[in-house]
Formats: sequence, structure tokens, C-alpha cells
Amino acid sequence: MQKMTREEAWELLNEYNKDPFHLKHATIVEGTMKYFAKLLGYEEEADFWGIVGLLHDLDFGMYPDQHCIKQEEIMRARSIDEKIIHATVSHGYGITVDVKPEHEMEKVLYATDELTGLIGAVALMRPSKSVSDLELKSVKKKFKTPSFAAGCSREVIQKGAEMLGWDLDYLIEQTILAMRTVEE
Repeated sequence: MQKMTREEAWELLNEYNKDPFHLKHATIVEGTMKYFAKLLGYEEEADFWGIVGLLHDLDFGMYPDQHCIKQEEIMRARSIDEKIIHATVSHGYGITVDVKPEHEMEKVLYATDELTGLIGAVALMRPSKSVSDLELKSVKKKFKTPSFAAGCSREVIQKGAEMLGWDLDYLIEQTILAMRTVEE
């Protein structure tokens, strides 16, 4: 099994996803994952963590009702690394699949996928439309409003923080910082 390059991952993602919103989300999660790899001492694996972030919603564009299920089939058919398959599938834990995040990388993906969506929605409400001046308190306020960005599961975000052994504030703060590294 050969190592997948970022270019190969991007090509595969674009084969199954055409929506610019989903492609942008994938690059945000990619950058977020690379940030956390470096933060947590996995610097040598940062590109791998990024590829996992890039591919985490591979099947969502074409198979939204089989999310995290269909991508396993797609990846296996292409002999993609089992670590990538397990990591991307496990971010649907308790939602669409029973595959639990085990490695720290998988727990980070599980915790930050929904959170990047929430933070992005909060940022869009700001005059700057940016995370560059976004503060923890703004995100926490919207976190407590279930109708705001209702598609972003607070339960998954909270469970992800618990899996990592982090408090919610730390997870949110670090994810804001991570998203600043990828903002255009």
C-alpha cells in the first residue's frame, strides 16, 4: 500500500464532491488537523493528519444518507491505507456508524469536524466575516443557542472534548487558532 499524497487525496475528494461549500469545509478540516498534529507532538504525521481531514467527508457529496458508510467501500476498493479508512469512518461514531475513534488523531477529527462548522457560522455573523478576530466567548454564546447552526451537533463536540480529556473552552480556543491558520 503506497502512501497517499495530498494531490491524490484532493483528486479523490473532487471526484465525489462538487459543492464548493463541502470542498472548503474539507480544506478547513485538513488545516485544523495539521494544526493539532503539530500541537500534540505528531509533527512528522501532520501531512497524514491533513489527508485524513481532507477526506473525512469523502462520501457526503454523493451519498449523504450513507455518510461514513459508503466511503469505507470507496476507499477499500482503491486500497487506501486502513488508518485513513478507520479515521475517516470513525468521525461518524454514534451518528451513522459504530466505529469508535481510538487514536488521538481520530478523536481530534471527531471533536473538531462539527466544531469547525459552528465556528465558521459564528465568524460569518461578524462584521469581519473572519476567525481572525473571533473570541471564545462569542463561540460559547452561540454554542448555547441550539437553533444557531443547528446542524452542528453540540453533543458530538462535547463528547469529542471528553474523549480527548479536554474542557470545552480549550477545544474551542485551539480550534479557533487552528482555523486561523487556513483562513484565506
